[in-house]
Amino acid sequence: MKKEGKIVLAYSGGLDTSIILKWLQENYSAEVVAYTADIGQKINKKKIINNAKKLGVKRIIIENLKNTFVKDYVFPMIRGHALYEGIYLLGTSIARPLIAKRQIEIAKKFKAFAVSHGATDKGNDQVRFELGYYYFGPKIKVIAPWREWKFSSRTDLINYAKKNGISIPKDKKGAPPFSVDDNLFHTSTEGKMLEDPNKNPPEYLFQRTVNPEKAPTKPTLVKIGFKNGDPVSLNKKQYSPSKLLEKLNSLAGKNGVGRVDLVENRFIGIKSRGIYETPGGTVLIFAHRAIESITLDNKTMHAKDKIMPRYAELIYNGFWFSKERLSLQKIIDQKKARVEGEVTIKLYKGSLSIVGRKSKKSIYSKEKSSFEGGKIFSKKYIENFIKNAAKKLKK
Repeated sequence: MKKEGKIVLAYSGGLDTSIILKWLQENYSAEVVAYTADIGQKINKKKIINNAKKLGVKRIIIENLKNTFVKDYVFPMIRGHALYEGIYLLGTSIARPLIAKRQIEIAKKFKAFAVSHGATDKGNDQVRFELGYYYFGPKIKVIAPWREWKFSSRTDLINYAKKNGISIPKDKKGAPPFSVDDNLFHTSTEGKMLEDPNKNPPEYLFQRTVNPEKAPTKPTLVKIGFKNGDPVSLNKKQYSPSKLLEKLNSLAGKNGVGRVDLVENRFIGIKSRGIYETPGGTVLIFAHRAIESITLDNKTMHAKDKIMPRYAELIYNGFWFSKERLSLQKIIDQKKARVEGEVTIKLYKGSLSIVGRKSKKSIYSKEKSSFEGGKIFSKKYIENFIKNAAKKLKK
């Protein structure tokens, strides 16, 4: 059959996207371009290339986006202290916009008529990918196999893989694997017994954090330097954004920091349970709030706290490129030039604690806050301040 046009597939080299690749070939008269964005996930380039070639793919693109991912996507989100439903650091959510953007750019480069992804029909990722597609390439067709094909279960997919000679990975217990997504910022795990929110996750599930009970008995101290709102150094050494996060992931992970077990409300209207590991990100948000506590005024900090839930919700729902998210980012970054200095944090058996924070731009005043007297405020001023505040009780 003569191939008519091209389809750019977001390809991981794993089971699902390999099945999708084969399915696209069977159902569309088109050449499939396999695109892999390296954003710090566990990646085996040789395996990806070999798997794609076995399925007849001639054009395979693997692109290193780690630094772009951390600098332009993760760090802005850290500046906003984004936590979805108060706990989730949005590790999967923040990765999709970048992949979608690059997919469309590649589709335009090769004059592809369509793009495709491996997100399931019950998940949020289908929304995140496709909002990015429509934003950057509204005229390019979107193919969502999970909403099109007739497979109705995981068993159907595995049988299809066996029929077409697609290798099926196993987990540590010899069964088909959990659904896992990982990047430089986090690892998420879903499915199998995790679908029962009352079941404790098995320890072998965790990939980048040790069990806090088995973490070192000696605390680890880390010093994080900030400039213009972003982390620039770790333990007095400067690193690129991706390298800094990579090293902090290792230090925090060894101390059992960054585990989250969450039943979340998906954008499409169902609940799901996920296990998230975000060791470095957990430390960065904690440290960022600490440096802001001595460099930003109360109105600025409280304004950020008020918009954070909406900001996080927009990212979770896939609206990274929306005008509303960009507008909130401007509020978040309004005084980021003041956020500069160093924070020292103690990591110990899954916990975080502040050891110290300092900044040349600190607005903290020991004289004002000291209990040892001082003449900063007159007694009359404080009395009037309270009386004026009391008037608001009746409004």
